[in-house]
Amino acid sequence: MPFELMVGAWVATGLTLLIFSFLYKDNPLFKLAEHLYVGVSLGYTIVKAYDTVIVHLVVKPIVENAEYSLLIPVAIGMLMLSRYVPKAAWLSRYAFAFIVGMGSGLAIPRTISSFILKQIEDTVRPLLSLAGPDGVTFSMDLLNPASNLNAIIILLGVSSVLFYFFFSIEHSGAGKAVARTGVIFLMISFGAGFGYTVMARMSLLIGRLTDLIEFSDASYGQPTIWLLALIVGALVVLSRRRGPEPPMEG
Repeated sequence: MPFELMVGAWVATGLTLLIFSFLYKDNPLFKLAEHLYVGVSLGYTIVKAYDTVIVHLVVKPIVENAEYSLLIPVAIGMLMLSRYVPKAAWLSRYAFAFIVGMGSGLAIPRTISSFILKQIEDTVRPLLSLAGPDGVTFSMDLLNPASNLNAIIILLGVSSVLFYFFFSIEHSGAGKAVARTGVIFLMISFGAGFGYTVMARMSLLIGRLTDLIEFSDASYGQPTIWLLALIVGALVVLSRRRGPEPPMEG
């Protein structure tokens, strides 16, 4: 077993068990892993940003290829640092205005295309398909997003959800039924989104548990077993050192 692989197994196992110690209660071991994770993530982000943006996108093109036009975005970026000088802090407004304006100009067309035009395109899709010069067909394949049955479901969902948020008309009678249908579609959408999030988190949990089981092998030095015993012992010591909690004032 390579030494660096064994060290990585011990570090990964220790940090995973420290995070899992929060299942017992909030403790200094969990805070250590949490602060280490945030610090390492921030340090890695700063180093990658320096290497990618400053070195490869600014310094090398200017020095090696004489692309002096890059000095303009560099100057705009330097204006943001004027926030640390109170008397010159107003200069940073130009940089922020440029960033917000450019970001809005790039994001708004994409958002309109993805969430509005695409939704309209799917909503006005024909409910029947031409089978030839003399007839039409109706596809009921739910697994096909372009089927006619899915087109009807999308039309009902979009119309009922939009009507639910239309408060100029009282939701009573037939309008109440349409609004309730919109609520059902909203709950299905929220439930699917939440289920997808839970499923993604469960896949991460399964991955960590798989690593813990793998690293309990003797070829890695059994870090899972030794570190689990060490962390449990440390939690017992910490709980005894704190003593009983003071009673709540009533």
